[in-house]
Amino acid sequence: MPSIRGTGKLFSEPPAKMPAHYLVAHSDGGARGNPGPAGYGVVIHDENGQKVAALSKYLGHQTNNFAEYQGLIAALEYAIQHGRKALKLISDSELLVRQVKGIYKVKNPTLQDLHARAKQLIAQLEWFSIEHVLREHNREADRLANAAMDKGTGRVERVAPSPAMAQEYEGIVADGVVKILNGTLPEGSRVQVRVKQ
Repeated sequence: MPSIRGTGKLFSEPPAKMPAHYLVAHSDGGARGNPGPAGYGVVIHDENGQKVAALSKYLGHQTNNFAEYQGLIAALEYAIQHGRKALKLISDSELLVRQVKGIYKVKNPTLQDLHARAKQLIAQLEWFSIEHVLREHNREADRLANAAMDKGTGRVERVAPSPAMAQEYEGIVADGVVKILNGTLPEGSRVQVRVKQ
């Protein structure tokens, strides 16, 4: 897809009619401390709303904007590597969306390189669209980005047991198997057995 010369845009505005086959990527990137430990998350669905991929990566010590661009590039690379020619990208970074659309100039040298890489990838697609959404509409990508940052920094997410899982159950042993008498446990539950007299 040719870019528009002299405008700074990465792509021509897409035709109003979406192609029959396309991917939708929700992308997010972040850096704790900005700059700080950074990561991106991308959730990709097909045109029927079926999830086809969840991508995330820890990026080391970077800025929010660097991470946002890496998410965009990851989505573009996924589409191209999987032979898809149409991609709609959704991001909660207004700066990224406006820079890709050519509304804002890219002044940071590092971002200029990433902008150029995105431009090369977009040129390999037949159709590309990008739109801004509020953060609450991008939660899964945000969760993936945060998980990448947690993993990269060695932070382990602790999941509190649900009230149901913290209960005490009564049971008896029959043929070497503990049978629960006052409820059921989900398959695969880990239990600790204390013998009562």
